[in-house]
Amino acid sequence: MIERVKAIKNTVWSGVGIGFIVPLIPGALVWLLMHQFVALKKADLLLIGCIALNALLMNYFFKQNKDNIARGIISVTFLWAFAFFFYKVL
Repeated sequence: MIERVKAIKNTVWSGVGIGFIVPLIPGALVWLLMHQFVALKKADLLLIGCIALNALLMNYFFKQNKDNIARGIISVTFLWAFAFFFYKVL
């Protein structure tokens, strides 16, 4: 696993890709669960948890001295947060 992380190029675009894909996978699962079960209909905190995964990744990449990847991740995290805000307002 560590070799795979070290093999990732330290570019902002790599971080953008990682930051987009990581919350998308559990977010899709949470979205389906929210629409299948009535008890989870108002559990929007689960979606915020999916976005929070990016914060954990960003912290990890900063510790690995992959600053550009972490910057890309935080950029996409703001976009995900804006999308969540837009979802809540409408």
